[in-house]
Amino acid sequence: MSTKIKNIIFDLGGVILDIDENIVYKELEKMGVNIAELAHSKDFIDIMSKFDTGIYTAPTFRRKMKALVGQDKMTDQRFDAIWNAMLLDIPRERIEAIEQVKKHYKIFLMSNTNEIHYDLYVRDLQLRFGYNEFDALFNKSYFSFDIHLEKPDPRFFELILDHEGLTPEETLFIDDTAANIKVAKSLGINTYHISREELVRNLFENGVLKEGVVS
Repeated sequence: MSTKIKNIIFDLGGVILDIDENIVYKELEKMGVNIAELAHSKDFIDIMSKFDTGIYTAPTFRRKMKALVGQDKMTDQRFDAIWNAMLLDIPRERIEAIEQVKKHYKIFLMSNTNEIHYDLYVRDLQLRFGYNEFDALFNKSYFSFDIHLEKPDPRFFELILDHEGLTPEETLFIDDTAANIKVAKSLGINTYHISREELVRNLFENGVLKEGVVS
Protein backbone atom coordinates (compact mmCIF):
# COMPACT_ATOMS: atom_id res chain seq x y z
CA MET A 1 0.00 0.00 0.00
CA SER A 2 2.92 2.38 0.68
CA THR A 3 3.68 2.44 -3.08
CA LYS A 4 0.68 4.78 -3.58
CA ILE A 5 2.34 7.48 -1.46
CA LYS A 6 3.92 10.26 -3.48
CA ASN A 7 4.01 13.05 -0.89
CA ILE A 8 4.99 13.15 2.79
CA ILE A 9 4.16 15.95 5.21
CA PHE A 10 6.36 15.96 8.32
CA ASP A 11 5.70 17.63 11.64
CA LEU A 12 8.76 19.37 13.09
CA GLY A 13 8.78 19.28 16.91
CA GLY A 14 8.88 15.73 18.24
CA VAL A 15 9.46 14.29 14.76
CA ILE A 16 12.41 16.09 13.14
CA LEU A 17 13.43 18.28 16.07
CA ASP A 18 13.78 16.82 19.57
CA ILE A 19 11.90 18.90 22.13
CA ASP A 20 11.12 18.79 25.83
CA GLU A 21 8.56 21.31 27.06
CA ASN A 22 9.13 20.20 30.66
CA ILE A 23 12.45 22.05 30.71
CA VAL A 24 10.59 25.36 30.35
CA TYR A 25 7.98 24.36 32.91
CA LYS A 26 10.67 23.48 35.45
CA GLU A 27 12.35 26.85 35.00
CA LEU A 28 9.03 28.60 35.56
CA GLU A 29 8.34 26.48 38.63
CA LYS A 30 11.61 27.73 40.12
CA MET A 31 10.12 31.22 39.86
CA GLY A 32 7.04 30.16 41.77
CA VAL A 33 4.73 29.67 38.80
CA ASN A 34 1.96 27.08 39.25
CA ILE A 35 2.38 25.11 36.03
CA ALA A 36 -0.86 23.15 36.26
CA GLU A 37 -2.77 26.39 36.74
CA LEU A 38 -0.86 28.15 33.97
CA ALA A 39 -1.39 25.38 31.42
CA HIS A 40 -5.17 25.60 31.85
CA SER A 41 -5.27 29.38 31.97
CA LYS A 42 -7.39 30.94 29.21
CA ASP A 43 -4.94 33.83 29.05
CA PHE A 44 -1.99 31.47 28.54
CA ILE A 45 -3.77 29.51 25.82
CA ASP A 46 -4.86 32.73 24.09
CA ILE A 47 -1.37 34.27 24.19
CA MET A 48 0.22 31.08 22.88
CA SER A 49 -2.27 30.70 20.05
CA LYS A 50 -1.92 34.32 18.95
CA PHE A 51 1.87 34.07 18.96
CA ASP A 52 1.92 30.74 17.12
CA THR A 53 -0.36 32.16 14.42
CA GLY A 54 1.61 35.38 14.03
CA ILE A 55 -1.05 37.69 15.46
CA TYR A 56 1.34 38.73 18.25
CA THR A 57 4.86 39.85 17.44
CA ALA A 58 7.76 38.60 19.57
CA PRO A 59 7.91 41.82 21.66
CA THR A 60 4.18 41.64 22.39
CA PHE A 61 4.42 37.95 23.28
CA ARG A 62 7.33 38.55 25.64
CA ARG A 63 5.56 41.42 27.38
CA LYS A 64 2.28 39.57 27.84
CA MET A 65 3.86 36.30 28.92
CA LYS A 66 6.24 37.95 31.39
CA ALA A 67 3.29 39.79 32.92
CA LEU A 68 1.27 36.57 33.10
CA VAL A 69 3.97 34.71 35.06
CA GLY A 70 4.85 37.71 37.22
CA GLN A 71 8.26 38.37 35.70
CA ASP A 72 7.80 41.83 34.16
CA LYS A 73 11.40 42.86 34.87
CA MET A 74 12.99 39.80 33.26
CA THR A 75 15.24 40.75 30.34
CA ASP A 76 14.26 39.68 26.85
CA GLN A 77 17.50 37.73 26.58
CA ARG A 78 16.71 35.75 29.74
CA PHE A 79 13.14 35.16 28.60
CA ASP A 80 14.24 33.86 25.20
CA ALA A 81 16.82 31.59 26.81
CA ILE A 82 14.12 29.99 28.97
CA TRP A 83 11.62 29.85 26.13
CA ASN A 84 14.12 28.20 23.76
CA ALA A 85 15.36 25.69 26.34
CA MET A 86 12.74 23.19 25.16
CA LEU A 87 14.44 22.98 21.75
CA LEU A 88 17.03 20.23 22.05
CA ASP A 89 18.55 19.04 18.80
CA ILE A 90 18.09 18.02 15.20
CA PRO A 91 20.27 14.89 15.00
CA ARG A 92 22.49 14.73 11.93
CA GLU A 93 21.24 11.26 11.01
CA ARG A 94 17.70 12.66 10.89
CA ILE A 95 18.74 15.30 8.35
CA GLU A 96 20.52 12.63 6.33
CA ALA A 97 17.37 10.48 6.41
CA ILE A 98 15.25 13.39 5.16
CA GLU A 99 17.73 13.97 2.34
CA GLN A 100 17.30 10.34 1.26
CA VAL A 101 13.50 10.50 1.50
CA LYS A 102 13.45 13.57 -0.77
CA LYS A 103 14.94 11.45 -3.56
CA HIS A 104 11.77 9.35 -3.63
CA TYR A 105 8.92 11.64 -2.52
CA LYS A 106 7.83 15.25 -2.48
CA ILE A 107 8.34 16.25 1.13
CA PHE A 108 6.85 19.09 3.14
CA LEU A 109 7.21 20.49 6.63
CA MET A 110 4.12 21.54 8.61
CA SER A 111 4.75 23.08 12.00
CA ASN A 112 2.98 24.94 14.75
CA THR A 113 5.77 27.26 15.75
CA ASN A 114 6.60 30.84 16.60
CA GLU A 115 9.05 33.52 15.62
CA ILE A 116 11.42 33.09 18.59
CA HIS A 117 11.77 29.33 18.15
CA TYR A 118 12.01 29.63 14.38
CA ASP A 119 14.97 32.00 14.55
CA LEU A 120 16.89 29.59 16.76
CA TYR A 121 16.46 26.36 14.85
CA VAL A 122 16.94 27.98 11.45
CA ARG A 123 20.25 29.31 12.73
CA ASP A 124 21.10 25.78 13.88
CA LEU A 125 20.11 24.39 10.48
CA GLN A 126 22.41 26.90 8.78
CA LEU A 127 25.42 26.49 11.03
CA ARG A 128 25.36 22.71 11.38
CA PHE A 129 23.95 21.50 8.07
CA GLY A 130 24.47 24.32 5.57
CA TYR A 131 20.79 24.88 4.73
CA ASN A 132 19.81 28.55 4.73
CA GLU A 133 16.18 27.69 5.45
CA PHE A 134 13.87 24.70 5.70
CA ASP A 135 12.66 25.30 2.13
CA ALA A 136 16.14 24.24 1.01
CA LEU A 137 15.78 20.88 2.78
CA PHE A 138 12.10 20.24 2.04
CA ASN A 139 10.19 20.97 -1.15
CA LYS A 140 8.29 23.53 0.91
CA SER A 141 7.88 24.35 4.60
CA TYR A 142 4.75 25.74 6.23
CA PHE A 143 4.89 27.48 9.62
CA SER A 144 1.84 28.52 11.61
CA PHE A 145 3.17 31.96 12.53
CA ASP A 146 3.79 32.71 8.85
CA ILE A 147 0.46 31.55 7.38
CA HIS A 148 -1.69 32.48 10.42
CA LEU A 149 -3.17 28.99 10.85
CA GLU A 150 -2.28 26.26 13.31
CA LYS A 151 -2.93 22.54 13.58
CA PRO A 152 -5.38 20.95 14.08
CA ASP A 153 -7.32 23.53 12.04
CA PRO A 154 -8.33 21.63 8.88
CA ARG A 155 -7.74 24.81 6.87
CA PHE A 156 -4.00 24.41 7.49
CA PHE A 157 -4.04 20.98 5.86
CA GLU A 158 -6.31 22.15 3.06
CA LEU A 159 -4.00 25.07 2.31
CA ILE A 160 -1.04 22.75 1.79
CA LEU A 161 -3.04 20.29 -0.31
CA ASP A 162 -4.34 23.14 -2.48
CA HIS A 163 -1.11 25.11 -2.84
CA GLU A 164 0.94 22.04 -3.67
CA GLY A 165 -1.73 20.26 -5.76
CA LEU A 166 -1.55 17.18 -3.53
CA THR A 167 -4.05 14.33 -3.61
CA PRO A 168 -4.92 13.26 -0.03
CA GLU A 169 -4.84 9.55 -0.92
CA GLU A 170 -1.28 9.93 -2.21
CA THR A 171 -0.12 11.90 0.83
CA LEU A 172 1.21 10.71 4.19
CA PHE A 173 1.19 12.95 7.27
CA ILE A 174 3.59 12.11 10.14
CA ASP A 175 2.90 13.79 13.49
CA ASP A 176 3.17 13.05 17.22
CA THR A 177 -0.15 14.64 18.26
CA ALA A 178 -3.40 12.65 18.15
CA ALA A 179 -5.64 15.66 17.45
CA ASN A 180 -3.62 16.55 14.35
CA ILE A 181 -3.70 12.97 13.12
CA LYS A 182 -7.49 12.84 13.56
CA VAL A 183 -8.07 15.92 11.42
CA ALA A 184 -5.70 14.74 8.69
CA LYS A 185 -7.55 11.41 8.53
CA SER A 186 -10.89 13.21 8.24
CA LEU A 187 -9.57 14.88 5.09
CA GLY A 188 -8.58 11.56 3.54
CA ILE A 189 -4.86 11.96 4.21
CA ASN A 190 -2.88 8.86 5.19
CA THR A 191 -1.33 9.25 8.65
CA TYR A 192 1.31 7.83 10.94
CA HIS A 193 1.02 8.75 14.62
CA ILE A 194 4.64 8.63 15.73
CA SER A 195 5.59 8.57 19.41
CA ARG A 196 8.36 10.69 20.91
CA GLU A 197 10.30 7.48 21.52
CA GLU A 198 10.23 6.42 17.87
CA LEU A 199 12.83 7.51 15.34
CA VAL A 200 11.41 8.84 12.10
CA ARG A 201 14.31 7.40 10.12
CA ASN A 202 13.18 3.91 11.13
CA LEU A 203 10.03 4.36 9.04
CA PHE A 204 12.20 4.29 5.91
CA GLU A 205 14.75 2.06 4.28
CA ASN A 206 17.13 3.80 1.90
CA GLY A 207 14.66 6.68 1.77
CA VAL A 208 11.64 4.51 0.92
CA LEU A 209 8.73 3.90 3.27
CA LYS A 210 8.82 0.48 4.86
CA GLU A 211 5.94 -1.90 4.37
CA GLY A 212 3.29 -1.50 7.05
CA VAL A 213 3.87 2.19 7.73
CA VAL A 214 0.85 2.98 5.55
CA SER A 215 -1.96 0.45 5.93
